[in-house]
Amino acid sequence: MAAGPRSQTDIRQHAERRGRRAETLASLWLRLRGYRILARRHRGPMGEIDLIARHGGLLVAVEVKARANLEAGLASVSPRQRQRIARTLRHFQAQRPALGTLDLRVDLVIMRPWRVPVVIADVWHPDG
Repeated sequence: MAAGPRSQTDIRQHAERRGRRAETLASLWLRLRGYRILARRHRGPMGEIDLIARHGGLLVAVEVKARANLEAGLASVSPRQRQRIARTLRHFQAQRPALGTLDLRVDLVIMRPWRVPVVIADVWHPDG
């Protein structure tokens, strides 16, 4: 007997599990590249950031996207989402005086099935 159509709840739960898995793998990959993960799924008053890391003299917001290809990953972050991430990163920094001197950056990690993660450093600027 064939399975019936999946409910919206099932679809959302599957997407949530897939996203968490992608964030875990991205976190490990970034650590291998010298990033120090400071927060996962940080929720601030303006929104959520998948990962926040320190990389040298930078405080980096990392958006993680599990997509079939690079184009889909790049297209998946809307201008509104970019603004939310930038505001949340600035708020995170303001709440932690020890991080106040670090420059800000936003990276995008695209997780594709059975492929090495793609890290696009400085994908857009938090102030522009």
